[in-house]
Amino acid sequence: MATDESKQQEMQRVLKSVINTLQDSQKGFADIGEHLKDDTLKRYFLAESLKRANFRAELENELHRAGVHDVHETGTTSGTLHRVWGDLKAKLGGGDHGLLETAEQGEDVAKKEYEDALKQDLPLPIRQLLAEQQAHVLTSHDYVKNHRDALVAK
Repeated sequence: MATDESKQQEMQRVLKSVINTLQDSQKGFADIGEHLKDDTLKRYFLAESLKRANFRAELENELHRAGVHDVHETGTTSGTLHRVWGDLKAKLGGGDHGLLETAEQGEDVAKKEYEDALKQDLPLPIRQLLAEQQAHVLTSHDYVKNHRDALVAK
């Protein structure tokens, strides 16, 4: 049976991992939003970037409540590479479809991160918060995917 301290450490590890993924998402949505030509999509991406910042803040607050005051979110190396790839696609004229494709790949990573986090033994309030955020990420993924598919259909 896990001790309270090991459960606390596991919760911290899980939340920091999700926070780093959200950092990637926040930057990715902002970067891609700047390059999109469609104004509606541009607004959506910028709003989604702010939403991910809010999600990060919620999780950081949980860490602060748990006594972790030094939360360094750095994002992930793969997230940085993903953003560079998205910027390169934009510069090479990949258009909105290519950018949405890149965004969907990023959302796939976020979906997996939440799925993995919710498999862990976490306190109920943390599980509920992650589940609420996960529901939004799933909706966002579908929104991005549907708009990407609609561009192919045109």
